[in-house]
Amino acid sequence: MKEDFLHYVWKFLKIDSPYSLHTTANESIQIINNGYHNTENSGPDFFNAQLIINSQKWAGNIEIHLKSSDWYAHNHQNDSAYENVILHVVWEHDVEVYRKNNSPIPTLTLQNITSVKTLQQYKNLINSTTNWINCSNQLEKITAFTLNNWLERLYFERLNSKSKHITTVFNSLNNHWEATCFSIIAKYYGGNNNGMHFLNIIKSIPFSVLQKTTSIIQIEALLFGQANLLNGDLDDFYYVSLQQEYKYLKHKYKLTPLLGLELQFFRLRPTNFPTIRLAQLAQLLANQPQLFAIIKAEFNPEILNKLFKSATSTYWKTHYNFGKESKKTAKTATDSFINLLIINAIIPLQFYYAKTINKEVENNLLDLISSIPSEKNSIIARFKEEKLLIKNAMESQAAIQLKKEYCDFNLCLKCAIGFELLKGN
Repeated sequence: MKEDFLHYVWKFLKIDSPYSLHTTANESIQIINNGYHNTENSGPDFFNAQLIINSQKWAGNIEIHLKSSDWYAHNHQNDSAYENVILHVVWEHDVEVYRKNNSPIPTLTLQNITSVKTLQQYKNLINSTTNWINCSNQLEKITAFTLNNWLERLYFERLNSKSKHITTVFNSLNNHWEATCFSIIAKYYGGNNNGMHFLNIIKSIPFSVLQKTTSIIQIEALLFGQANLLNGDLDDFYYVSLQQEYKYLKHKYKLTPLLGLELQFFRLRPTNFPTIRLAQLAQLLANQPQLFAIIKAEFNPEILNKLFKSATSTYWKTHYNFGKESKKTAKTATDSFINLLIINAIIPLQFYYAKTINKEVENNLLDLISSIPSEKNSIIARFKEEKLLIKNAMESQAAIQLKKEYCDFNLCLKCAIGFELLKGN
């Protein structure tokens, strides 16, 4: 049993004989208005309720708990926000609750008056311990209207979540948009294995230095040097050239090496080696030193795709690592990689920037993300097995948010899908 369920029962009065209720002290309760559900702010669970208790009309708030004693467990007796509670609604009454003036707060227990049908529907939904998600095999019952609106809301929840990381980076870089943009992009060039390392590499170099460095060999020297990839002794002309450039630039700009940073190559495909990704980043910076000025208001997927179609310098066309020659390939960023970059870095940056200047871009972002194919991962594959049709990246991002933030925590009553199933529609 969860408090969310009790909120649902009270909000929709899913109780037997709602017109003949009594408190634990056998006082009659007449509900004029059961209140406004407080889903976002601290304080009581329902505001501005109106009740008649034993012929006395009351106006105030409703607080809901599993047990009466939770009032004291949550320290409400010392919180003035709860002084205007006119009814304590609980599943189990185990202790009397008093206001600061020692007057008792009327209590209503739901345990024996909750609709049997509603309770059974709740148990059927929540107690699916053997299923991947609680509503397994039931998603086809959900109306298209409910599903489409819920997925859109979930997507923007996910964008807001990603904004928190961008905020941290933005603040750490003294509110410099170009530096923030390239740092966030660098993180996603690094992937799951090296993302934070790439972010720290970019942040370790003053962005003004990166912007005024136009030579690709100098940009690579800065990135590879700060990544601790130029500390060896190789009989390789390009490697030695980068070492010499880095030694000069490190002294000139008083750079501090990132001690202990060790990039991961293990279990990565050669095209995803950090050496190749750093080389692509270097080429991107050389081509687009004012990258954020372009992408902050660019919602055309074709233009964005061309923007990030950077290859590498000549050396990396025949190498995946220093000193080991390989078959010549262009090593241009693939469409699938660029799509992931747009999903995880570009759109969140656009969203965050728009919020800071109070600009409405939601429709532009929806058009952009909906033009990108769905991601392919284990969560999306399982949802497809559950007959949830995922058509594009907006819906795949929403599905990931749904699984990680709702399904995994059994928050069915905070989910539009669970809510509709509980109603039995």
